[in-house]
Amino acid sequence: MAVSAPIYSIADEHRSHAEAVAWSRFVAAGDTDEFWASWLALLSSRIVRARAALLLVAADGAEAFGVAAAWPDPRRDLQYLGPIAQRALAERCGVVAAPDGGEPGSDGAAHVGYPVEVGGKLCAAVVFDIGAEGGRGTQADLQAALRQIHWASAWLIDHFRQRVLALREAELARVGTLNELMATALQHRRCEPSALAVANDLATRLRCDRVSIGFEDAGRMVPMVLSHTATFDVRSDLVRNLGEAMDEVLDLGVAVVFPSADDDELGAIAHAEAARVLQIQALMSVPLVANGETHGVITFERNTGPAFDASEQRIAAAVGTLLGPVWAVQRANERSLWRRAREAARGFLQATYGPRHPGLKLLLSTAVVLLLAVSLIHIDHRVSARTVVEGATQAAQVAPFEGYIAEALVRAGDTVKRGQPMARLDERDLKLERAKWSSEREQLQRRFQVAMAAADRGAMGVLAAQINQSEAQLSLAEEKLARATLVAPFDGLVVSGDLSQSIGSPVEQGKLLFEVAPLEGFRVVLQVDDRDISRVATGQNGALVLSSLPDQSLPFKVSTVTPVATQHDGRNVFRVEAAIEASAAARLRPGMEGIGKVVVGERSLIWIWTHGFFNWLRLSLWNWMP
Repeated sequence: MAVSAPIYSIADEHRSHAEAVAWSRFVAAGDTDEFWASWLALLSSRIVRARAALLLVAADGAEAFGVAAAWPDPRRDLQYLGPIAQRALAERCGVVAAPDGGEPGSDGAAHVGYPVEVGGKLCAAVVFDIGAEGGRGTQADLQAALRQIHWASAWLIDHFRQRVLALREAELARVGTLNELMATALQHRRCEPSALAVANDLATRLRCDRVSIGFEDAGRMVPMVLSHTATFDVRSDLVRNLGEAMDEVLDLGVAVVFPSADDDELGAIAHAEAARVLQIQALMSVPLVANGETHGVITFERNTGPAFDASEQRIAAAVGTLLGPVWAVQRANERSLWRRAREAARGFLQATYGPRHPGLKLLLSTAVVLLLAVSLIHIDHRVSARTVVEGATQAAQVAPFEGYIAEALVRAGDTVKRGQPMARLDERDLKLERAKWSSEREQLQRRFQVAMAAADRGAMGVLAAQINQSEAQLSLAEEKLARATLVAPFDGLVVSGDLSQSIGSPVEQGKLLFEVAPLEGFRVVLQVDDRDISRVATGQNGALVLSSLPDQSLPFKVSTVTPVATQHDGRNVFRVEAAIEASAAARLRPGMEGIGKVVVGERSLIWIWTHGFFNWLRLSLWNWMP
């Protein structure tokens, strides 16, 4: 029996040829679009009864999906596959449905959708239209189609991961470039050498013929440095044209690129003119931003060569954002004192009279109203001084002779009556001395009688003198005994003195033991500072608030101004005496302290609050003047 050779149809030959062409394109894909198309064509050739296919890919940085490839004809309308694609993306799993949206029938015709995820993120979706071909399709064919799509999706996953890695590497390279540029800028403390070093570095990295950096001055841009140029004439046409191009960026506040894109609404008029005059093929300027405001511009030039691409524009914009604050701080530190004051004043005026800062305007308006009020309102000017209440008279009780304290009957703060005992000194020695002189006097008197009986006139004279001496000593001893008890000279208050802790201690003659002040008749002693004494005069009125009576103000009238200064707590003070009204003296006690204020005239509030400072300032200036 003869064996016939296998017969290949023309369709199989076409399919094999198409698959070979698709493999060639897939292996040597020149760009991403060719990769998508060849991958979809290869997958479609392996799926039985595939009639049409779509590849949907997510746009970079967006959630919308667009058609990346279509098979067999990119011009064919395949919108009827949209519902199955949306369902696959929503459910995040492979979906099989009949062309009408229901369950697949027995004929095998179906729409198949399969999502592609990388790292939990939807990146693409593959959709197929599988025909029935006379009702010979089976469920096994659909399962085989899903398996083919699942295996083929590995190429897409690998492609997306490579793209993510490429973007990540590009971002790392861009960050490294920015770090190196920042290090270059920070090598110099002054702005001009720092900007020149960065301009030279940028010209090399971005393959520019010239990089210029300028800064804003009085509302216009002034080029400060040109790459690879030590000095230049600021009045040259080159600097003028660059300054006009930089002014355009200052006005717009965004980066400007020439030649501009077709959809660019800004136009870049100044950049186009500068490129024409300077014969430049590509020109790009980015703002230097600090605190949300443009204070400088970096301009990149290429005399020949390609325009600046998106990656270079991102690097340039990042440089402007990164180095703007650095150079702003350096320029601020280089300003003179006069310029700093001028800019501060200008900023203050802009904030005051400009359209913004309503809170500052309200605060300034309130301050002006308050200043006018304190300047126009006059009140009593009062001189404050530390004040002590003293008795009109004050008696001192001193030790009448040398002795020892035997008893303390009162102490400071006690009220005493006239003749009331206050303290007693030890009387034992005095009594012995009295007894001694009394005995000696009796002996002398007996001897005098004997001499008188003998008519011895000489002895009588001597004994008479000795008798007089003994009587004087006896009288002195009796006087000391009478004064050994200290009594109050009048009704009053013991102001000072406490002997209760000194029982048995010796005292010297004349030592102050007590001070007694009367309960009526007080005077107020003010310790007025020497800066205010010139305003105080006799007859002026005032008020006193004592520490013990803070809720009561006591009126007084100045009676005496002592023209002698004394030191008190490191200050020169003058003693001013005032008489307090009798009606207000009921609760007073000698020794009370407080604050007294003397009314010396009327002055404005602002003068009262500031005259002390200005007096100190005048004295300091007088001290410093040659």
